[in-house]
Amino acid sequence: MNKITNGKFFNPTVGSIEFDDVIMEMTNYMIEGPKEEYDIVVGCDSSSESKPHFPVAVVILRKGRGGRFFLKKTDYSVLSKTKFGSWKERILEEVFLSCQLAVTMKEELQKAVGRLPHRPNYEFQYIHADIGENGITKDMIKEVTALIRGNGFKAKVKPEAYAASIIADRFT
Repeated sequence: MNKITNGKFFNPTVGSIEFDDVIMEMTNYMIEGPKEEYDIVVGCDSSSESKPHFPVAVVILRKGRGGRFFLKKTDYSVLSKTKFGSWKERILEEVFLSCQLAVTMKEELQKAVGRLPHRPNYEFQYIHADIGENGITKDMIKEVTALIRGNGFKAKVKPEAYAASIIADRFT
């Protein structure tokens, strides 16, 4: 495990839980609808202070039938930074944290699902980045999407990046 998986995650239904419990909750959610299709995505946002916090959202969607999310708030002090010098640095940190959590979560979820008698139909392929074609972040799209692809995922940017720009943003 890594720093992003240590400590508590938050879910509005079950409250504060550990990383292993997030995997269990996601697996149980898929077991409840064994014939459904699921998408799992990760996205992060950050506050704009010099010492920001980074809420990382994990979303599991039962296609066409709603979903659940789990949130991990990471403080800048956990990241071994004294402060963030620029908004670009914060954006890259958001993507790095998303990738770090997604890689670990994908591995652990594959193990958990592998122990089930029936394999749920799910895809864990996207990371949502809080950048878009409009605004100051447009010049970072190639860099950010390359970082995401380099970690084995596909990238979504605004307006499709709801895990970062809506869910995680709500907790900045």
